[in-house]
Amino acid sequence: MDNIAGKKSGLSWAVNISVALLVMLWVFPTAGLFVSSFRTADQISSNGWWQSLFNTEQNVVLRAADPDDDGVQVLENGTYVIRGNLYGEAGKAEIGAWGVNSREIDTHVAGDSAELGDGQVITVQANGDYVLTSPTEMTGRGQRVFATAETPPEFTLDNYRSMLFDPNNIEGMAKAFFNTLTVTIPATIIPIVIAAFAAYALAWMDFPGRAILVAVVVGLLVVPLQLALIPLLRFHLNIGIGKGYLGVWLAHTGFGLPLAIYLLRNYMVGLPRDIIENAKVDGATDFQIFTKIVLPLSFPALASFAIFQFLWTWNDLLVAKVFLIDSTGQTTVMTNQIVELLGTRGGNWEILATAAFVSIAVPLAVFFAMQKYLVRGLLAGSVK
Repeated sequence: MDNIAGKKSGLSWAVNISVALLVMLWVFPTAGLFVSSFRTADQISSNGWWQSLFNTEQNVVLRAADPDDDGVQVLENGTYVIRGNLYGEAGKAEIGAWGVNSREIDTHVAGDSAELGDGQVITVQANGDYVLTSPTEMTGRGQRVFATAETPPEFTLDNYRSMLFDPNNIEGMAKAFFNTLTVTIPATIIPIVIAAFAAYALAWMDFPGRAILVAVVVGLLVVPLQLALIPLLRFHLNIGIGKGYLGVWLAHTGFGLPLAIYLLRNYMVGLPRDIIENAKVDGATDFQIFTKIVLPLSFPALASFAIFQFLWTWNDLLVAKVFLIDSTGQTTVMTNQIVELLGTRGGNWEILATAAFVSIAVPLAVFFAMQKYLVRGLLAGSVK
């Protein structure tokens, strides 16, 4: 009875759990990157993105206004007074405990007053308002206050403004964006064209050694990419194409062809044999059958491989690092540009998160636009 068609498998729960785990492994990092791209540097450094909607408790160092600034210090009834807000504006955060010594940051609570010496007294409220009084005129820097404060959630578009419109960033990211398109589009189209011809020959044309070629293609699927990098780079340098786009196009084509041929060949083998034989009886050549019958019917498989190849080449760093050797930065791709941002802006995590999300926006759009062809292409040939 277990083999009756239509009977639900007893392992369906395992499949459902596996699919749910895969979805979460993909969605959670993407969502975290998206949320972090709208957060400030202080928010990112204080807690995780999953806590972005809640108040954040953090230790902060604040400073009162400098007494030497014009109009800050006023004389009231023989006492010099400075009033203001430690945050610059009320309501930006709520101060719980505070102190005037870095070793004792919780000696006072909001509303308390602390003596600073020489008769100076500072009073700090929960919203950051403070009053600093002194019997003599104050000089020097403003008084530091160490506080434990609860900061409300804060989101901003400044990260995207800085990344997309700041002259210091836009030139590098814009050039890297178009360089990545220059690498990705040809590196996706070239292997599809070559693999389509090869897959048709391996699926529908009889010639000596066809089975051996199919076995070689399957074997090449397990060859590590890193194994061929150095020999291929030396070959490219010897023939003069190792420092430009042509070299990286050919590298991506070579590394992507085994999967492309295997995927397309399995799909084309599953096409109805009657259609191919009837076309041959009518006098159609192999090229006519390939272009007018097989290619239109193989569009789901072509689209599914295009998704894989586009995502791989767009997000690639290793091949671009090896085959796009350019000290001037004229051929820098987005992945490499983000690495350079990490080197020069190691503490600006909000800028890095924004740059990373801008980098994955195009692959996400391509994936969602063509995802319906992905499943059809992957399941091709599984059912006769």
